[in-house]
Amino acid sequence: MALSKKPVTGMKDILPEEMQIRDYVISVIKETYGKFGFTSIETPCMENIENLSNKQGGENEKLIFKILKRGEKLNLETAESEKDLVDSGLRYDLTVPLVRFYSNHANELPSPFKALQMGNVWRADRPQRGRYRQFMQCDIDILGEPSNLAEIELILATTTTLGKLGFKNFQIRINERRILKAMAAYSGFPEESYDSVFITLDKMDKIGISGVEAELLENGFAKESVDKYLALFKGMEEASDGLSYLSKELGDFLDEEVKTSLQEIMESVGATKNSDFELVFDPTLVRGMSYYTGTIFEIAMPEFGGSCGGGGRYDKMVGKFTGNDVPACGFSIGFERIILLLMESGFKVPSQPKKVAYLIEKGISSQELCKVIAQAQEERKEGLQVLVVRMNKNKKFQKEQLTKEGYTEFKEFYKNPLK
Repeated sequence: MALSKKPVTGMKDILPEEMQIRDYVISVIKETYGKFGFTSIETPCMENIENLSNKQGGENEKLIFKILKRGEKLNLETAESEKDLVDSGLRYDLTVPLVRFYSNHANELPSPFKALQMGNVWRADRPQRGRYRQFMQCDIDILGEPSNLAEIELILATTTTLGKLGFKNFQIRINERRILKAMAAYSGFPEESYDSVFITLDKMDKIGISGVEAELLENGFAKESVDKYLALFKGMEEASDGLSYLSKELGDFLDEEVKTSLQEIMESVGATKNSDFELVFDPTLVRGMSYYTGTIFEIAMPEFGGSCGGGGRYDKMVGKFTGNDVPACGFSIGFERIILLLMESGFKVPSQPKKVAYLIEKGISSQELCKVIAQAQEERKEGLQVLVVRMNKNKKFQKEQLTKEGYTEFKEFYKNPLK
């Protein structure tokens, strides 16, 4: 039986053309984030299963690729539950590994600590356009900064990077988990049902306000609470300043500091941004991770028709590891979706060196071969990209393939120089 030449479902091979774009995007990301003071770290692709299954990752915890125990630790005959079989898993995001890393090395790190982490993550998800089971994530996080300076810096760094990659006219949607909770409390929903309410609210852009109303009623919530809840959204649509309207309506249910902080973030980013985007308050933004405690944000790209990244504040997560809470906030770019958009738009990496191909006929003497390679070495010193390859029988097709790879000049060397 022949071995399968196709990658595992939901994963993909990356061809040279895409790899060139990926490498370029990674270089732009690292250079730009570096200018904002973020420093690179790396964590293992595997984490202890307890860390990944601590009810912080929302729906993603159902998508973990779990890893069996090895050797003597794996005893299939005596195993009574999954705990007896599994001790680790592939990370489903970079936040849990970062927090474990910080908890382990806090005494060796500056405060606040501005981290940049890029790496593959794995989710046993249903593959679709722009979504794979193995994909690259790109996160920046600030740990140890309690003020909204963290949110301002994260949004500016992320949007500056997107601007350098040529994206414009996109949106950063922003909300606050405490606003979501205040709206639910004001409407009279029981506190233990907030997550259920938010899951339905998160579908607003797909099913509309009438769909949200129908689903909340189907889930058994009181009509009075549902009507009061949805009236807030209708009122915001008619108000000139949705955040101020909401703050006034919620009254004591919402701390004034929450509104003030959010306004300061929006005003500061709006006054200092250097990319073409809009920062908008969106009270329907939920974000799936249950570890968020405050501000949440998301990148909306009209070209993609969905989210291309997001993040928020998670002030309680470090405490799960150390017993002491540390303020933390992060923003993740949807790396794979950005690559997809660049590929579909025909993006070409700028400032590429001239690409020259040396085609050498088989049978050329060793002496002549050395001269050709020496010539190639000299052109490489001058900054050119030089490919030295044997000439194929179908030289025309070979040149066509190399032209697709960006080679613009061809030099041919024959065993008989008269050719």
